[in-house]
Amino acid sequence: MSLPVFATFQGGDFQLSRWERPLRPLTMRLCAGLIVATQTEVQRVQSCYSIPSAKLARIFNPMDVANWQAIDRAVARAVLNIPLDAQVVVCHGRIDIYRKGLDILLDAWKRVLSDRPGRDLRLLLVGTGSDANKLHQMIAQMQLQGVMWVDEYIRDRSAIQRYLSAADVYTLPSRHEGFPVAPIEAMSCSLPVVTADAPGVPDILEGGEASGGLVVPRGDAMALALALGRILDNQAWGRELGKRARCRVMECFSLEAIGKELRDFLCKRPT
Repeated sequence: MSLPVFATFQGGDFQLSRWERPLRPLTMRLCAGLIVATQTEVQRVQSCYSIPSAKLARIFNPMDVANWQAIDRAVARAVLNIPLDAQVVVCHGRIDIYRKGLDILLDAWKRVLSDRPGRDLRLLLVGTGSDANKLHQMIAQMQLQGVMWVDEYIRDRSAIQRYLSAADVYTLPSRHEGFPVAPIEAMSCSLPVVTADAPGVPDILEGGEASGGLVVPRGDAMALALALGRILDNQAWGRELGKRARCRVMECFSLEAIGKELRDFLCKRPT
């Protein structure tokens, strides 16, 4: 029908049938364009399929930033029974210890507590998954203080916003990600982010501190602890990072920003 066909490319070479091996390279070459979220995936697609750069666009997944904002912190903490003078690190997502780097987070948290005796520090974990029982055992064996874990699937957006609004800093210690939504949700709630350099994360926090976050090497509990400590020990700087994070999300992930990028790419004249 001579209609231009565009596709979003979510990554990976997982194939469900034998027909994909010959058809995938053909359809990718014949399409009008591919929309990919991360730069590393753009490079991989170019390398594997010899796609011209003009047919590829790095466009992030959008978020409804206008309706995803922090609520009043005092109200959020009152509901969750967290004192106003406590300092809270939050992490939400699936409980998959290795992929999500939760073993690294527990080691880092132990160091954070050890370096700050006498302070009311809380680690707020939100989510559950196949490794929930194992994580319970690890927390008990390490005798970690200050861990508050909501061990259930949370699908209510207002509840997630409440947990994020009660925190001072968000952390993502993952070893593996595609293009994670969780840190963008936290940034939209004006939280500074401390994250491991899992795939997709460097794109989200391009510019590092200027984008509202600190990126540390994957699997490095010491680096994660030091980065969390930097923000916990300087609350004014943490709030400044949170403002930068909110600005980053508005400029790069909002419906308006992504809509403009999509329009420009989909409507461009063929060369």
